[in-house]
Amino acid sequence: MKIAGGGERGRALPVVVDLCGPTGDVTIFAFMRTTCSVFCGLSIDGYIARPDGALDFLEGDGTAELGDHGYEAFVAGVDAIVMGRRSFEKVMSFDAWPYTRKVVVLSGGAPDLAAARARGADVELLNATPNDVVGRLAANGYHRLYIDGGLTVQRFLRAGLIDRLIVTRVPVLIGQGIPLFGALEGDIPLKLVASRSFPGGLVQCEYVRR
Repeated sequence: MKIAGGGERGRALPVVVDLCGPTGDVTIFAFMRTTCSVFCGLSIDGYIARPDGALDFLEGDGTAELGDHGYEAFVAGVDAIVMGRRSFEKVMSFDAWPYTRKVVVLSGGAPDLAAARARGADVELLNATPNDVVGRLAANGYHRLYIDGGLTVQRFLRAGLIDRLIVTRVPVLIGQGIPLFGALEGDIPLKLVASRSFPGGLVQCEYVRR
């Protein structure tokens, strides 16, 4: 059986499957489409981290047991994770490498990927536009992308590449920090497809692009 596919985001991508048997070849055409999703927690005033990158406020007020709020199920459905250098450096401060999926770090610099690989990471560095990143990953079979990090999410939003947003708001105002959203060239209409509440006052909303 042979499978081939690839292409740009936003297009139905032909995948050719050849089944070779005693009666000859049967070619089956399937179609794949790259989707870019965001899953993150943020304060009521829209920050995903403090100015120094600290995430302590996302733990809530301590009145309820922390859960993953659907994160594990979400990550199980992605092929690759795309993040910026600052997000990568924050992840490297964790006790263990948290991802089993491929990770792409977007940076014009030279972050230390060797240290991540020594911890079991499948990670590569790219210095490319959002459209180029999506195209390269799709050409290698990565069609379900998790876009992470404030500046990276903003770049993909401005490029019109974000298809789904899952945001969990923590009931706290922190006043300053790293914002999830930034300036746009125009409106991006969204449709609310789900809303969930969790103990401790957390509210999660899931949107898709209209």
